[in-house]
Amino acid sequence: MKASDLFIKALENENVEYVFGIPGEENLDLLESLRTSSIRLILTRHEQAAGFMAATYGRLTGKAGVCLATLGPGATNFVTSAAYAQLGGMPMFMITGQKPVKMSKQGHFQIVDVVDMMKPLTKFTRQIVSADNIPARVRESFRRAEEERPGATHLELPEDIARDQTDVGVIPASFQRRPIADEKAIVRGVEAIRDAKRPILMVGAGANRKTSSKMLREFVEKFGIPFFTTQMGKGVLDETHPLWLGNAALSDGDFVHRAIDNADCIINVGHDVIEKPPFFMRTGKRTVIHINYLTAEVDTVYFPQIEVVGDIANTIWRFNQMLEKQSHWNFSYQDRVRHHLDAHLTKGADDARFPIYPVRMVADVRKAMPDNGILCLDNGMYKLWFARYYRCTQPNTILLDNALATMGAGLPSAIAAKIVHPDRKSVAVVGDGGFMMNSQEVETAVRLKLDLVILLLRDDAYGMIKWKQANMDFPNFGMDMGNPDFVRYAESYGAKGHRPKSSEEFLPMFEHCLNTPGVHLIDLPIDYSDNDRVLNREIKELSAKL
Repeated sequence: MKASDLFIKALENENVEYVFGIPGEENLDLLESLRTSSIRLILTRHEQAAGFMAATYGRLTGKAGVCLATLGPGATNFVTSAAYAQLGGMPMFMITGQKPVKMSKQGHFQIVDVVDMMKPLTKFTRQIVSADNIPARVRESFRRAEEERPGATHLELPEDIARDQTDVGVIPASFQRRPIADEKAIVRGVEAIRDAKRPILMVGAGANRKTSSKMLREFVEKFGIPFFTTQMGKGVLDETHPLWLGNAALSDGDFVHRAIDNADCIINVGHDVIEKPPFFMRTGKRTVIHINYLTAEVDTVYFPQIEVVGDIANTIWRFNQMLEKQSHWNFSYQDRVRHHLDAHLTKGADDARFPIYPVRMVADVRKAMPDNGILCLDNGMYKLWFARYYRCTQPNTILLDNALATMGAGLPSAIAAKIVHPDRKSVAVVGDGGFMMNSQEVETAVRLKLDLVILLLRDDAYGMIKWKQANMDFPNFGMDMGNPDFVRYAESYGAKGHRPKSSEEFLPMFEHCLNTPGVHLIDLPIDYSDNDRVLNREIKELSAKL
């Protein structure tokens, strides 16, 4: 068969459902093979957005999302989404085209060394130089992308290789089980928790696996140990649970950091140093137990004393079997923290100011969203407000990026979430800055006839950096901008645009959009003037009183 047909059969062998991307001249043989396959092409308006969609597909399913681009500028547009998947631990497989490698007729026109470019951004990258190598290369790409720690892989398929003939077959996936932790490491971890007086549980992104979440729920219920999450660990455990101590949205000084400072043992599940530090370690102050699929990467803020390396779910299951609740555990301080945190998180939920107050906005979104609804956050000031104030009850119901922390991913991620879960509500939460980096994908959502809400929080500035600028006592410079009429902009794509005139109008408008078919954009002005008071001064002053 033709090599491009074999390539697509190899994708079908991996149970690929979708390919996101923009084909080019060098992909035409592959595109024709795709046309007659069981795989659906999701045509996007930008390769970067296709990569974000593929990464989000991987994040939600555990299977590598696949994206396609041509050579040169198409391939270079994958760079940001490759880094997004690689740093965020999301399985993704990129395919790019290339000019003929056996004989060039156009010199170096559009040619860059894409394989070399992708090396620092992927777990595996190769150029296919023989049709017979396709099955092995595709199988290895998926294996590497999906094994712990997940990430990005890449293959380059030159157009002349795509046309070659071959008679080799695909390679089926092998049976595989993740290694489990060493017994001595398990015993050492159990002893450390048992001997502690004030243990605390931290849940990171690596724990966001179905079986891990189940085992952690059993752990919390059996032992009554308070827990908190990193931003990318939100939803692994129910954040309405009475033992929840908050989210490590801020770097230091929040209520949760007081509870951490009081603890003498931190059970650190699924975290690595790529995500912004949820706490700062200090030599000799407490015992930190690293529970993850891989060993700890030692950093100036992270140097655990005990490492339990292996399948997380199995490790927690064994802890559940071997550990017993201890009478000397004392959680009175954590109880105080939780009481004050609960009171603080409700403050401002009914604030009537307009442009809308962030706490009011988050509270209204929480009221309207079903428990299994998916919020896909772009990157901006609102991410801190959602991380602190939005309580998730189920895994993968708030997708945010606290690894690469890139702008422009919110809308593509929400599109992918709706494709993966068509029966669930999907909302893109974006700022005016990040939205305009991939706003063209509104057309993609409309063309796909998706039911989708875009909540656009407009402050007419790059708000997060403006806040940081002020915190560092720099004058306001270079952060303010103009914007289009977002309602008319959405309507020009065939979506429906909405603009509330008061805070009271927002909640019913949001509920209407959630429950009305089609793509809806809400242009919601937001007031970030309290960023410093609430997220800096007030939190630190209140938590210091504990």
